[in-house]
Amino acid sequence: MGDAADPGGAVRSGPAAAAGAAREGRLMRTVRAGWGTYTLLGLFTVVSLFPLVWTAVAASRTSTRLASAPPPFRFGRNLPRNLGIAWTEGGLGEALANTTLVAGAVAAGTVLFSTLAGFAFARLRFRFRGALLLLVGATLLIPPQLGVVPLYLLIARLRWTDELQAVVLPSLVSAFGVFFMRQHLLRALPSELLEAARVDGAGTLRVVWHLVFPAARPAMAVLGMLSFVAAWNDFFWPVLVLTQTGNPTVQVALTGLGRGHVPDTSVVMAGALLGTLPLLVVLALFGRHIVGGVMRGAVKG
Repeated sequence: MGDAADPGGAVRSGPAAAAGAAREGRLMRTVRAGWGTYTLLGLFTVVSLFPLVWTAVAASRTSTRLASAPPPFRFGRNLPRNLGIAWTEGGLGEALANTTLVAGAVAAGTVLFSTLAGFAFARLRFRFRGALLLLVGATLLIPPQLGVVPLYLLIARLRWTDELQAVVLPSLVSAFGVFFMRQHLLRALPSELLEAARVDGAGTLRVVWHLVFPAARPAMAVLGMLSFVAAWNDFFWPVLVLTQTGNPTVQVALTGLGRGHVPDTSVVMAGALLGTLPLLVVLALFGRHIVGGVMRGAVKG
């Protein structure tokens, strides 16, 4: 009675049968948990996609129809017209080009400087390393709004208002990025590997190029994506230093579309849709690599 037959006809002993039953029970629980997980993920997906779908629906309607009750939930026929108005009157073409340049420069600078600083804090030995790391971390506790006035005065003194460098340069270094890369390199770059490279005569630049950058590549991809999206969506600082007529970004151009006594809501939503599409393209192209980098970091941790 304690024996059980397997599919191949062999006889399993009592403990083996019990172990098999336990595995089957765990498998069934995993399947049930999987259905619940997929249901929850599906719900989150619907909630996350609703603002984007509603933006597209609103961009295809008229402001009069959007103001009616109940609001429309089906697509209309005015999407090409509203997109054309947003593109021409709102200057979305120039704004998209400027925002792509700004976001790309900010992402590249953040990744480069954060990787170098993270490597220094993770593996190099120098005086006051702990104090400097604490100082960098302390900047995360300071609200960015406290530095707006002195930073704006500096930008105005340099005559950089309405210039893209006024948006790019203050964002090239990120305390979060430094800590993020430091934590990744502590796991991904063993000290023994650095010592072996130095024994072989490798200098600092060679170590950085051949060891640090390859080891940090997954985290660099994640940080680059996060920095690009953050720079693309940045609103507060670009609105202060840029104007709609002088090198506007997407957020500045959208504020221009929303001005007026009675702004055309459908045109504003069309502009917002145009400003969102490049981010969706970036996510479609690089999303798998970003998720893979995050998962590899989680497994290593």
